[in-house]
Amino acid sequence: MAMAWGQGELFPQANLEEIQRTKFLLSKYTNMISLMQDFEEFENDLKQTTIDGETARRIDQDELHADKTANATILIEKQRWVYQQYRFYTQQLRRAWSLIQDDDEKKAIDYRYIQGFSFKETLLFFRHGLSDSTIRRKLSDGTESMANTLKLMGFFDQDNVEF
Repeated sequence: MAMAWGQGELFPQANLEEIQRTKFLLSKYTNMISLMQDFEEFENDLKQTTIDGETARRIDQDELHADKTANATILIEKQRWVYQQYRFYTQQLRRAWSLIQDDDEKKAIDYRYIQGFSFKETLLFFRHGLSDSTIRRKLSDGTESMANTLKLMGFFDQDNVEF
């Protein structure tokens, strides 16, 4: 992005790879939300497993318990890292979605990706007035709009954007 800023590019256009990354993340949006909610609900259970394992290891001085404690600690740290990544992705996607200017594009992206309806179900929301091909174009244009916004926000320049 440094080159783009140096060139004075106020409205950078996402390239094909960035648009594909945006579509990929959108396709995973509802899964990320579900996994985040699961982590939030069960994080205390995972912590308790770690504490229980450490207490048992101290009492028994058993190597198996020590391994269980280490494994539980590694597991919770990995899950916390994934949670933080998903939270970052979903927040940035919501920001980019909220900035879509075309109402039909915004609705199409909302139904298809944010709410997680199938393409056929998304078509039903537009039953009156828009053809299948128009809805496909609205989804494509909405995704491109989001990718452009994400590019402007520096999303694709982040070190933690892995696909």
